[in-house]
Amino acid sequence: MKRTRLDVYRSKYGVETVWFARPENFAWLTGGDNVVDRDSEVGVAAAGYDGEKVVVITDNIEAERLAEEELADERVVQYRWHAGSLADAVASYTSRPAAADFDVPGCRRLDASKLRQPLVDDEIERYRALGREVAEELEAACRDAEPTDSEREVAAGLRGGLADRGIDSPVALVGGEKRAGRYRHFTPTETKLGRYAIASVTARRDGLHASCTRTVAFDAPEWLESRHEAAAGVETAALAATRRVGQRGGTAGDVFRAIRRAYRERSYPREWKQHHQGGATGYAGREWFATPFGEERVRLPMAYAWNPTVQGAKSEDTALVTDEGVEVLTETDEWPTRTVEAGGIELERPAVLGLD
Repeated sequence: MKRTRLDVYRSKYGVETVWFARPENFAWLTGGDNVVDRDSEVGVAAAGYDGEKVVVITDNIEAERLAEEELADERVVQYRWHAGSLADAVASYTSRPAAADFDVPGCRRLDASKLRQPLVDDEIERYRALGREVAEELEAACRDAEPTDSEREVAAGLRGGLADRGIDSPVALVGGEKRAGRYRHFTPTETKLGRYAIASVTARRDGLHASCTRTVAFDAPEWLESRHEAAAGVETAALAATRRVGQRGGTAGDVFRAIRRAYRERSYPREWKQHHQGGATGYAGREWFATPFGEERVRLPMAYAWNPTVQGAKSEDTALVTDEGVEVLTETDEWPTRTVEAGGIELERPAVLGLD
């Protein structure tokens, strides 16, 4: 399926070879990780497809490790690290004309985000395992939390638990009573949790990303439950709209209109303006973010992570949306839930731990 998409691209743009060095695209094509420096947008290796085979180019520092630990049957071509850059090596090796997702002399620039959508069967199976494990670690961190813990202590425990499973955590947010109601992105500080806390994570393994949020209350503010339920209702409405719009071939803007309507129906008509609402996910934390006039195509089957907020409350999980329905990937059956009905569907959504 992936090679078919690449063949269509090659034919459409008249190129012989397509090259991928950005980590999300390298992982999509090969299943391997080409990252050493996480600050770099380009990895240490590039994978090229010419219609018949996949070849990986990297320097002599990385060649043996990648071949043994990250790649399957791909041929590895190496160059001397001091002879030039990865882009120079690809330019010297590749057939012309060619396209690449990073700057390579003589190559057309390629945006691979559309090629990565929708998901294929093996990605879905890996997503199910990732989603459950991410939720397990997030929920464990929340269950272990105490009012006197700092936000950073909870975030560190979460990141450590994920790392033990080989899962990276590009985003780990923890907001306690003082900060969760003031900010939408509560990057952890030394502030104590206090009466309640919200923890959110976007985690990555084998290129795939899973996002989820959980809320734990020790002495909950009186408004927390109603705002949490409102956010969960908006999220459920977004997932219902995603399926409906995807079936008819609509756009992100179509889903966004349903999200705005859901906020209005719950008496929070302006809350959507305070934070992005999420969107499609996969080999990026978000393949795209929905906006009021977003033209991105809603594809099925695909993973979506909607994350509506109502001041001081948030609802977020990663779900697989298909023609057949909605499957929440980041769930464990070990967290209290409430049945939420919106947009013509019913879903079990996480409740606030400590209120039930």
